[in-house]
Amino acid sequence: MIRFFEKDPYAPIQYSYEVSKVLYHKRSKFQDIMVFENPFFGKVLVLDGVVQITERDEFFYHEMLVHVVMNAHPDPRKVIVIGGGDGGTVREVLKHKSVEKVFFIEIDKDVIGVSKKFFPGVASGIGDKRVEIKCMDGAEFVRGRRSDIDAVIVDSTDIVGFAKSLFTRNFFRAINNCLTEDGMFVTLSESLHFHKDMVVEVQKTMKAAFPVVDLYTASLATYAGNWWSFSVGSKKLDPREIRRKDRIRTKYYSREIHGSAFLPKDMYSRLMSGRLGW
Repeated sequence: MIRFFEKDPYAPIQYSYEVSKVLYHKRSKFQDIMVFENPFFGKVLVLDGVVQITERDEFFYHEMLVHVVMNAHPDPRKVIVIGGGDGGTVREVLKHKSVEKVFFIEIDKDVIGVSKKFFPGVASGIGDKRVEIKCMDGAEFVRGRRSDIDAVIVDSTDIVGFAKSLFTRNFFRAINNCLTEDGMFVTLSESLHFHKDMVVEVQKTMKAAFPVVDLYTASLATYAGNWWSFSVGSKKLDPREIRRKDRIRTKYYSREIHGSAFLPKDMYSRLMSGRLGW
């Protein structure tokens, strides 16, 4: 039996997957890309040795990354998606009828091509006429842009290598500058189980750029640490409040999930002050 052993740069444990068949394995200009089949998870996308999505459970991550900020915003029309070359984040953004334009910024065009071939259900929104694809560094795309974007969603790999440019103070300030008055921003920020110090660092860096910063979580089976966090920034609106009346079709996210996903305020305060007991 062939097995794949994940090389997560931060995890204190190692996950392994049974490999029924390797469907694709090449190196792009930026990273190693592999797709294999697993008896339980179906097709699995791996970048630089780290699992990014699986057919079976990708919707948990994509729905939670997207719909919290999209439903907290009163009327999101123009959205930037940075990273997420598999297309799942774009697919979820397009479920909102108010959306008129999505700038899809993915540095590695090969990830888009591989995803369209092997994960058509995930990449189903990439060809939508509202989507404009730009294969470039997301930090470069937002630099100098001014106040015309309603939501920015960062769907990056782990905070290493070229993805580091998406977690700096300058990047967060550039995001703030490109957002409208009601604008919102969200990014993944690793696991509260395994990477608590990194979560706090991202929160503190965002607080230098955004008046409102918060943290919500979701349980994700295929990401190291499982209890995954999402850091959200806003110019003024509380992301815990739902402002949209439209109902969208989801498998996991709901209005009830939205409210319960955020850390209790006391727990959040203890996290940021270093008094959280683990």
